[in-house]
Amino acid sequence: MYLKSTPPSRWRFGLFRRGVLVGVAVFSYPVNDRSITNVFQIPVADGVELGRLVLLDEVPGNGESFFVARCFHQLKREGIAGVVSFADPVTRVAVDGAVVAPGHIGTVYKALSGAYLGRSTPRTLRILPDGQVLSERTLQKLRAGERGTRALQATLLHFGASEASFATTEALQAAVRQLTRPVRHGGVHKYAWGFTPAVRKKMPRSLPYPDLAPLLQKPTI
Repeated sequence: MYLKSTPPSRWRFGLFRRGVLVGVAVFSYPVNDRSITNVFQIPVADGVELGRLVLLDEVPGNGESFFVARCFHQLKREGIAGVVSFADPVTRVAVDGAVVAPGHIGTVYKALSGAYLGRSTPRTLRILPDGQVLSERTLQKLRAGERGTRALQATLLHFGASEASFATTEALQAAVRQLTRPVRHGGVHKYAWGFTPAVRKKMPRSLPYPDLAPLLQKPTI
């Protein structure tokens, strides 16, 4: 199982085996430009985020690192100077027990000699019954009446919200509290790769890689 959505992409690569697609990597615009500029000190357009990496189970164990390394090679040829990626160690499951997002700490990123930059700020997530995260940014868009929130409204209606839930901020907050469950998240792991000596020289120093302990904990339900 994996996330059903994909981020806004700049490059999409496929891994093929005997002519059959067995893996996909999506390099996307980051949610926050500072994810690029604070790490590499370059214009945001010169960096990308590895937003999705999915391979079929039949791919050999070294397939992920092989595939991503080839993607990096192509991105460098396209003028990209650096890549960031995030690893979420928390396994999320729906209320029926189905795994929605497997937790991982970035083992493949370590194999690719990525600089480990620690964890993001701890926060509390709101989890829908299907295991998806209801992000604060999406809620802000809904409160402000911005475009692109129709799917979220449909989702909340599907899980029991009423049309009146969207009338006021207070009503929306009440519906969110009723339909979601809070999960305290310790922060995602962050990795980065600079493609030139000049870019790497200005990057933060790599920290010790995380261990597997967080993945041995009980999945989040």
